[in-house]
Amino acid sequence: MVTTIPVNTKKLNDNAVIPTYGSEYAAGADLYACIEDTVTIEPGETKLIPTGLAMELPIGYAGLIYARSGLASKKGLAPANKVGVVDSDYRGEVMVALHNHSNVSASIDPKERIAQLVITPYIAAIFNTVESLEDTARGEGGFGSTGSH
Repeated sequence: MVTTIPVNTKKLNDNAVIPTYGSEYAAGADLYACIEDTVTIEPGETKLIPTGLAMELPIGYAGLIYARSGLASKKGLAPANKVGVVDSDYRGEVMVALHNHSNVSASIDPKERIAQLVITPYIAAIFNTVESLEDTARGEGGFGSTGSH
Protein backbone atom coordinates (compact mmCIF):
# COMPACT_ATOMS: atom_id res chain seq x y z
CA MET A 1 0.00 0.00 0.00
CA VAL A 2 1.28 3.46 -0.92
CA THR A 3 0.70 6.37 1.45
CA THR A 4 -0.50 9.54 -0.26
CA ILE A 5 -0.68 13.16 0.88
CA PRO A 6 -2.08 16.21 -0.91
CA VAL A 7 0.51 18.76 -2.05
CA ASN A 8 -0.87 22.12 -3.12
CA THR A 9 0.95 23.05 -6.34
CA LYS A 10 0.77 26.46 -8.02
CA LYS A 11 1.58 27.04 -11.68
CA LEU A 12 3.71 30.18 -11.93
CA ASN A 13 3.79 29.82 -15.72
CA ASP A 14 1.02 28.57 -18.01
CA ASN A 15 3.51 26.19 -19.67
CA ALA A 16 4.45 24.49 -16.39
CA VAL A 17 3.79 20.75 -16.12
CA ILE A 18 2.49 19.28 -12.86
CA PRO A 19 4.86 16.50 -11.65
CA THR A 20 3.93 12.98 -12.72
CA TYR A 21 4.84 9.49 -11.56
CA GLY A 22 6.21 7.16 -14.24
CA SER A 23 4.73 4.01 -12.73
CA GLU A 24 2.31 2.90 -10.03
CA TYR A 25 5.00 2.43 -7.37
CA ALA A 26 7.53 5.09 -8.43
CA ALA A 27 8.93 6.93 -5.40
CA GLY A 28 9.93 10.00 -7.40
CA ALA A 29 7.64 12.28 -9.38
CA ASP A 30 9.17 13.69 -12.56
CA LEU A 31 9.85 17.42 -12.67
CA TYR A 32 9.65 19.11 -16.08
CA ALA A 33 11.64 21.99 -17.58
CA CYS A 34 9.52 25.13 -17.92
CA ILE A 35 11.56 26.88 -20.60
CA GLU A 36 10.64 28.60 -23.88
CA ASP A 37 13.60 27.37 -25.92
CA THR A 38 16.15 24.55 -25.78
CA VAL A 39 18.90 25.22 -23.21
CA THR A 40 22.43 23.97 -23.86
CA ILE A 41 24.66 23.09 -20.92
CA GLU A 42 28.36 22.94 -21.73
CA PRO A 43 30.75 20.38 -20.16
CA GLY A 44 31.43 21.33 -16.54
CA GLU A 45 28.71 24.00 -16.60
CA THR A 46 25.71 24.35 -14.28
CA LYS A 47 22.45 26.05 -15.27
CA LEU A 48 19.34 26.73 -13.21
CA ILE A 49 16.33 25.22 -14.95
CA PRO A 50 12.92 26.48 -13.80
CA THR A 51 9.94 24.17 -13.31
CA GLY A 52 7.36 26.97 -13.32
CA LEU A 53 5.90 25.56 -10.09
CA ALA A 54 5.68 26.51 -6.42
CA MET A 55 4.55 23.98 -3.82
CA GLU A 56 3.11 23.87 -0.34
CA LEU A 57 4.62 20.77 1.23
CA PRO A 58 2.97 19.66 4.47
CA ILE A 59 4.80 20.50 7.70
CA GLY A 60 7.04 17.58 8.66
CA TYR A 61 7.81 16.73 5.01
CA ALA A 62 10.54 17.77 2.60
CA GLY A 63 10.85 17.45 -1.15
CA LEU A 64 14.14 15.88 -2.19
CA ILE A 65 15.22 16.55 -5.78
CA TYR A 66 17.26 13.71 -7.28
CA ALA A 67 18.73 13.01 -10.70
CA ARG A 68 16.70 11.08 -13.25
CA SER A 69 18.74 8.00 -14.06
CA GLY A 70 18.12 8.30 -17.81
CA LEU A 71 19.21 11.93 -17.99
CA ALA A 72 22.29 11.26 -15.89
CA SER A 73 23.40 8.15 -17.80
CA LYS A 74 22.54 9.32 -21.33
CA LYS A 75 23.38 13.04 -21.16
CA GLY A 76 25.58 13.34 -18.05
CA LEU A 77 23.14 15.83 -16.48
CA ALA A 78 22.36 15.69 -12.76
CA PRO A 79 21.59 18.19 -9.99
CA ALA A 80 24.74 20.17 -9.14
CA ASN A 81 24.11 19.83 -5.41
CA LYS A 82 23.50 16.05 -5.79
CA VAL A 83 20.22 16.27 -3.84
CA GLY A 84 18.17 19.45 -3.70
CA VAL A 85 15.96 20.08 -0.68
CA VAL A 86 12.60 21.85 -0.80
CA ASP A 87 11.51 22.78 2.73
CA SER A 88 7.86 22.87 3.79
CA ASP A 89 8.00 26.64 4.39
CA TYR A 90 9.47 27.48 0.95
CA ARG A 91 6.98 29.09 -1.42
CA GLY A 92 9.22 30.15 -4.29
CA GLU A 93 9.68 28.49 -7.66
CA VAL A 94 11.16 25.01 -7.61
CA MET A 95 14.38 25.21 -9.64
CA VAL A 96 16.82 22.47 -10.62
CA ALA A 97 20.53 23.32 -10.89
CA LEU A 98 21.59 20.90 -13.63
CA HIS A 99 25.32 20.21 -13.99
CA ASN A 100 26.88 18.67 -17.07
CA HIS A 101 29.28 15.97 -15.83
CA SER A 102 30.12 14.82 -19.36
CA ASN A 103 32.75 16.09 -21.80
CA VAL A 104 30.20 17.08 -24.48
CA SER A 105 27.46 19.72 -24.66
CA ALA A 106 24.00 18.53 -23.59
CA SER A 107 20.64 20.15 -24.15
CA ILE A 108 17.33 20.35 -22.35
CA ASP A 109 14.16 20.84 -24.35
CA PRO A 110 10.98 22.58 -23.19
CA LYS A 111 8.84 20.27 -21.02
CA GLU A 112 11.63 17.65 -20.80
CA ARG A 113 11.80 15.65 -17.58
CA ILE A 114 14.83 17.04 -15.72
CA ALA A 115 14.78 15.55 -12.20
CA GLN A 116 12.61 13.63 -9.79
CA LEU A 117 10.99 14.83 -6.58
CA VAL A 118 10.69 12.44 -3.63
CA ILE A 119 8.48 13.70 -0.81
CA THR A 120 9.53 12.29 2.52
CA PRO A 121 8.94 12.87 6.24
CA TYR A 122 11.89 14.14 8.25
CA ILE A 123 12.95 14.32 11.87
CA ALA A 124 14.12 17.64 13.34
CA ALA A 125 16.93 16.98 15.80
CA ILE A 126 17.45 18.64 19.14
CA PHE A 127 21.25 18.95 19.33
CA ASN A 128 22.41 18.48 22.92
CA THR A 129 25.88 19.78 23.82
CA VAL A 130 27.63 17.17 25.99
CA GLU A 131 31.13 16.63 27.38
CA SER A 132 31.43 13.01 26.20
CA LEU A 133 29.73 10.43 23.99
CA GLU A 134 29.08 6.74 24.62
CA ASP A 135 31.90 4.43 23.52
CA THR A 136 31.40 2.05 20.59
CA ALA A 137 33.50 -0.70 18.99
CA ARG A 138 34.18 1.58 16.03
CA GLY A 139 35.14 4.58 18.09
CA GLU A 140 36.63 7.41 16.06
CA GLY A 141 37.38 5.32 12.95
CA GLY A 142 36.60 7.48 9.92
CA PHE A 143 36.52 7.04 6.18
CA GLY A 144 37.30 3.46 5.17
CA SER A 145 37.89 2.34 8.73
CA THR A 146 35.24 -0.41 8.73
CA GLY A 147 36.43 -2.24 5.59
CA SER A 148 38.95 -5.07 5.59
CA HIS A 149 40.90 -3.70 2.59
